[in-house]
Amino acid sequence: MTAPTNELKPVLVFDSGIGGLTVLREARVLMPERGFIYVADDAGFPYGGWEEQALKERIIGLFGKLLQEHDPEVCIIACNTAFTLVGADLRAAFPQMTFVGTVPAIKPAAERTRSGLVSVLATPGTVKRAYTRDLIQSFAQQCHVRLVGSENLARMAEAYIRGDAVSDEAVLAEIDQCFVEKEGHKTDIVVLACTHYPFMANLFRRLAPWPVDWLDPAEAIARRARTLVPLIADAVHPDNFDFSVFTSGKPDFATRRLMQGFGLRA
Repeated sequence: MTAPTNELKPVLVFDSGIGGLTVLREARVLMPERGFIYVADDAGFPYGGWEEQALKERIIGLFGKLLQEHDPEVCIIACNTAFTLVGADLRAAFPQMTFVGTVPAIKPAAERTRSGLVSVLATPGTVKRAYTRDLIQSFAQQCHVRLVGSENLARMAEAYIRGDAVSDEAVLAEIDQCFVEKEGHKTDIVVLACTHYPFMANLFRRLAPWPVDWLDPAEAIARRARTLVPLIADAVHPDNFDFSVFTSGKPDFATRRLMQGFGLRA
């Protein structure tokens, strides 16, 4: 499905799963006149176990089809793992398209921290990426930054979002390395460097050994996208347009219900 020719081009939001809904939620507030297409690469989820070159080829191949079929105004890559790996390649492969990326919010964390102790809660793929290390080198040299790559949290977040039970013990085992005490100071900011994680933020707050600022980049990503999407006077949101695409073609009942809750047809 593509937008009718007499209407504005839609915004495409891409994620490995359903975590990018955190970004979609903020983007809709700032771009109410635009239709939205949410693309979940659930057939490839989770991205953490992929070999880098194979994942690059997969994502570029997917976008070749997505751009041809949907012709969006802008594409938001709502996935740290994907963008830190393949963002530059996407821009090179599709120079006519505007891509808005998601990267760990290390710069704002370094600007806000009072203790100088910052943790980045991410996937293993994001933690090992040179892009992430470069952000620390560029913006957070004065801080002690701990990178915590969780093997299981994205998958747990997918289950949690769908309404499945997740044990406190299992979640705490994934986040406890974020909390550092050093020379009388404690971690005061944890960067949520996976778009799945903000859905669990209230759970993180309850389980944390002390209060920290859980930094969710979704609003900043949406603000950036808004600056790149033309604001057309008197434009109205197209009726019955917003929908989701799952690369498996087989979202389960709980996922379809979740999409409906976000105003998306599955």
